[in-house]
Amino acid sequence: MSKFKKKKSAGTPGISTASLPDIVFMLLFFFMTATTMKDSDLMIENRLPKADQTAKLHKKEYLMYIYVGKPKQGYASLGTSDRIQLNDKISSVSDIRSFVITERAERNSEAEKYLTASLKIDKEVRMGLIQDIKTELRKVEQLKVNYTTNKGNPLD
Repeated sequence: MSKFKKKKSAGTPGISTASLPDIVFMLLFFFMTATTMKDSDLMIENRLPKADQTAKLHKKEYLMYIYVGKPKQGYASLGTSDRIQLNDKISSVSDIRSFVITERAERNSEAEKYLTASLKIDKEVRMGLIQDIKTELRKVEQLKVNYTTNKGNPLD
C-alpha cells in the first residue's frame, strides 16, 4: 500500500524572473522615446490672449519662440516692466537679430525656409514693444510670424 500514498505538495512553484530584464528595458525605451525635454524655463508671466479663429501648427521643429511679458515673482531683480525672453535668458529688442541668425544657423538649409517666429506674448504687454519686435524681425527678413493664443472667446 505504500506505493499508493499521496505525496505532500512542496508548495507553489516560484515565479520565473527570466523575462524581467526584457520588460525593464522595454519600459525604459518607451519612456525615452515618448517623453520630451523642456526647452526653456520661463522667467516671465505668460497669460496668453484668447482667440476664436485659430489653427494648429503641426511642425513644431520649425518654430523659434520669443516670449514677452512681465517677470515672474521669483525674478524680482529683473524689474517690473515688460521683458523679452529668448531661450533661457532675458534679452532686449536688439538681441532678436542675433537670436534669429543663430536659430537659422542651427538648422539645415532645407528647414530654414520653413522657420517661423512664434510670439508668445502676455495679454497685458504694451503694443509698442510688440511693434519693436516685429520691426527687428523684418530687418533680419524673418517674415513668417505666428502669434500663439488660447482657444476661446476674445471678449471674455
